[in-house]
Amino acid sequence: MSAHELSKILIVDDLPENLQALEALLRHDQREIHQANSGDAALALLLEHEFALAILDVQMPGMNGFELAEVMRSTSRTRHIPIVFVSAAGRELDYAFKGYENGAVDFLYKPIDPGAVRSKVAVFVALDQQRRETRRQMLALERSRQEQETLLRELNQTQQELQRSLKMRDEFMSLVAHELRTPLNTLFLETQMRSLQIKRGNAAAFAPQQMEAMVQRDERQIKSMIRLIDDMLDVSRMRSGKLSIRPTQVQLMTLLERVVSDLSLQAATTGSSLTLLPHEPVSGCWDEFRVEQVIVNLLTNALRYGGGQPVEVSVEQVGECVRIDVRDGGKGIAPGDLERIFEPFERGARNGEPKGLGLGLYISRQLAISHSGELRVTSIAGEGSTFSLMLPCTAVPVCA
Repeated sequence: MSAHELSKILIVDDLPENLQALEALLRHDQREIHQANSGDAALALLLEHEFALAILDVQMPGMNGFELAEVMRSTSRTRHIPIVFVSAAGRELDYAFKGYENGAVDFLYKPIDPGAVRSKVAVFVALDQQRRETRRQMLALERSRQEQETLLRELNQTQQELQRSLKMRDEFMSLVAHELRTPLNTLFLETQMRSLQIKRGNAAAFAPQQMEAMVQRDERQIKSMIRLIDDMLDVSRMRSGKLSIRPTQVQLMTLLERVVSDLSLQAATTGSSLTLLPHEPVSGCWDEFRVEQVIVNLLTNALRYGGGQPVEVSVEQVGECVRIDVRDGGKGIAPGDLERIFEPFERGARNGEPKGLGLGLYISRQLAISHSGELRVTSIAGEGSTFSLMLPCTAVPVCA
């Protein structure tokens, strides 16, 4: 039996020889005997240990056995400890009656009967061991109950996540079908029109100028479908941890100038404009393609929800980081949606009609994180929104 499972017995007597004799009588491998030669010493031990039994001598100088018992019965910590009184006084003093009045479970007269003492102590030790075992079982049951509750909560959470995933999958498939149908329908109609012109022998419909316009229309629809597919592949790579980042030295202002120039025509078609505020050259160790992907997403988002208001791009050096802000003058974003819009498949709305798969901002934030940066948004109702991309100029990845 390990030490922490031993039953502790307290023996209190002012005579050392009595303590030694009683300990020798009670010594056992299931017991731990503690001696006290006074009531005060006994109280100190009672505060430190949990005893299965206390054997108290009645007649002691200072605090006698009865007084010690009264103190023990007055506190919750020691109230439950069984007490056996021992006395050398004659039976005619009726100490036994007083002992039982003070909460004793037994009263022994000296000289004590060794066999009777061993037998009585064995009973209390067995009760203590049974109590300890019951307590261990109760603790084990409580731990098991808590583990079951935790498991149940985890199962419920998993079930909710599974239901959410299934719902998201269904919505995703519906969105993909909807988003792909538009460019495919356009291509299909274009093909039908060309077939009709060929059947009619209308060669003028395929003059160089008309052919160039056809190619441009086809290219726009094909790029739209490629973008949708790339977004879906990026989400899959991010969730599987397989998205690769290839950092190189990047001239940020050159990249921004190129992206703003490329999207200026798209901005004009929405009645908006793109402006890149001047800034000193900034370089960093980033994946140029991925950073450009984030900027394009932010600008496209600003043009889509900016209500035709001008969109402004600015750069600011913040310590060893650079911050790129994309500001629009749209209606703004409700406070409750500031984080929701970064979740996958979450979309804003324009004229009540969802646009895109709702992956752009999710992908952009993940790409920012993969560069040891961050992407956040601030917004004021009626005053537009500002998306801020923070990138460390000394990135964690080592540039080749």
